[in-house]
Amino acid sequence: MDTWVIATSLIFLYLVFTLVLGVVANRRMTVDMEDFLLYGRRAGFVVLYLTVVASFHSVFAFLGSGGFFYTHGVGFWAAGTWTLLVGAITYVIGTRIWALGKAFGYITPADMLADFYESEAVRVAVAAVSVVFTILYIQAQAQGLGYIINIASDGRVGLELGTLILLVVAAVYLMAGGLRAVYWTDVLQGIWMYIAIWVGALVLSYELFGGPLELWRAVSEQRPDLLSLPGPKGFFTPGMWIGMTFTLSFGVIFQPHMMIRYYTAIDAKTLRLLGATTPIYLMTLFIPAALIGLGGAVVMPGLEGPAADRIFPELLFAYASPWLTGIILAGATAAAMSTLDSILHANMTVLTRDVYQRYINPDESQAHYVWVGRGIVLGLLVVGYYLSVLRLDFLVVLVTLSGAGALQLMPAILGVCFPGGRTLTRAGVVAGISTGLAALYITLVVSPHPLGLHGAIWSLLINTAVAISVSAVTPSPSKETIERVHGELERFVYGTEE
Repeated sequence: MDTWVIATSLIFLYLVFTLVLGVVANRRMTVDMEDFLLYGRRAGFVVLYLTVVASFHSVFAFLGSGGFFYTHGVGFWAAGTWTLLVGAITYVIGTRIWALGKAFGYITPADMLADFYESEAVRVAVAAVSVVFTILYIQAQAQGLGYIINIASDGRVGLELGTLILLVVAAVYLMAGGLRAVYWTDVLQGIWMYIAIWVGALVLSYELFGGPLELWRAVSEQRPDLLSLPGPKGFFTPGMWIGMTFTLSFGVIFQPHMMIRYYTAIDAKTLRLLGATTPIYLMTLFIPAALIGLGGAVVMPGLEGPAADRIFPELLFAYASPWLTGIILAGATAAAMSTLDSILHANMTVLTRDVYQRYINPDESQAHYVWVGRGIVLGLLVVGYYLSVLRLDFLVVLVTLSGAGALQLMPAILGVCFPGGRTLTRAGVVAGISTGLAALYITLVVSPHPLGLHGAIWSLLINTAVAISVSAVTPSPSKETIERVHGELERFVYGTEE
């Protein structure tokens, strides 16, 4: 049997299984917003762990990071220190977000920020940032899915058709089972993708070089430029390292699909354990990605731009057995879908809660809002498909840009989560986000990375400076709100959690 038949068949069998999980999740679902959007705030450690790591490490890790190692070298591993920050952010900030969500019934990031800063303008700004910049994430995942199925079918399924099929599958099980379906499929996907990339990397390293050590020797002899900073294209400068560290830690964590996961935890202990252990999965997944990218640069040189993102499946088709190729490419599909479904869910949640329920139709039943959310998923599917066929830039670059946008929420979130001193104001937050986004455009598009410092850092610095300056001359949130929110945090941090 041809390799493409086996690989494509295994991918479609996997897709059928995810649809079955969606149907089962639908039968377990209670028709209310907390169950459909937040898993009823009952996510335990195993489910939450696997959905967080699977959502964080998506096609970005499976394809994009291999492409970055292939193009820019080992500097991508040095930049991987952001994975440690993700654990620390979860342990310190994620638990505080959970405590406030439990106490005040928050569902979206905008719920928390609009409540504390007493501003609908803050809600609109946060919702807009949440949706606009995660749309880029949808593009990255959908684009990766198109690559995977196109390569798996040996070109018989076009990029556009493959992308559409996989987008539809993710949308269907999300509409059927809500966040429960997302979490259940993420458990499968988180396990599958981790095993698949490790097995694939080790098999290829032994098949092509005789093992990982021999692979490193070959790279050091034939491509030593990949083993030093700033890399063959001069990409990994200190300024870029700082920028990627912030955008791929704080920036990704402050995206709505990650923040919403904090609300869903069953208790704070679950989140603390999550923070202590997620870096293990996140960082160790870059080891096989390095083997794939660096080894691929030796045996299959000459790939440029988006073509470099396809190095893993190209190597599998050229050198691995058909069954192994199919199993691993199904794992790659899992990697992309585990983030795609989470982003579709998050955007559905933000648009349903922060736009439709808040401003258009505030007095409907819970079932009504669930059905509206399902309709929004269909709209997001169309937008995601359109963007995916544009085929823009490196996958990692798209993810970094998405994180850089969400990074503009950082001053406002820290202002809520850390009591003490003068707080930011609603005017300061809106002004900071607005100028930060303008600065992001200038430092990423008009004049990229001034003085060698990543545009995300410039935009964050300007955002913070403007937010503090404007807050110094504008009214703070009311004393009652500050005492209510910060008092709850002080009780949580220094008193009892329950």
